[in-house]
Amino acid sequence: MLITAIEPRRKAMSALYLDGEFVMNLDARTLIENRFDVGVQITDEQLREIIRLSNERRAKDKALWLISYRDHSKKELVDKIKRTCDEQAAEKAVERMEELGLVNDEDYARRCAHSLIFTKRMSKKSAVFELVRRGIDRELASELVDEIEVDSCEQIRAVIEKKYKRISNEKTKRRAFAALQRLGYSFDDIRKVLEEYEEHEEYEEYTEVDSI
Repeated sequence: MLITAIEPRRKAMSALYLDGEFVMNLDARTLIENRFDVGVQITDEQLREIIRLSNERRAKDKALWLISYRDHSKKELVDKIKRTCDEQAAEKAVERMEELGLVNDEDYARRCAHSLIFTKRMSKKSAVFELVRRGIDRELASELVDEIEVDSCEQIRAVIEKKYKRISNEKTKRRAFAALQRLGYSFDDIRKVLEEYEEHEEYEEYTEVDSI
């Protein structure tokens, strides 16, 4: 097969033409480094090899870009990289990131667990579910979440204080109850805290009337 044209494309890619026909877009640096140029004859084996090398470079570049943006689990990285290259190249790139210490599921899961519980105010149960969804082993997720000391009722109070006013209002109460259940809190804990707020609001209304 004869390389009849190599044309620049976006994102450091080049279009490869063999015998006058477009074949595919490949990483431009990979083509240059392997001396793929117009007028060169190549075999099927050489074409397969250049495709493999191109995929691996693209996967590595994508991995570096993604982890520079934010932390990822290994599974998250592989899934995102697979959108632009094959799974084998994606897995190899992520393994390399792990070897370099740029990807560590345990560190990622520990930081993520704290964020889910103390920033997003998820229950421990929901935090484990979310970590598993992100590709963390269930046993590891459970172990790390169990290390966190947190009071469920205090968490519920924090959500109410931030998002809801006059919880004795029936519509507001239903909205709050549904939202807290979505965060994974138990029916009993939610009811207990909501009753505290209702009693407090009733007391405030009584004292206001009494002072008139």
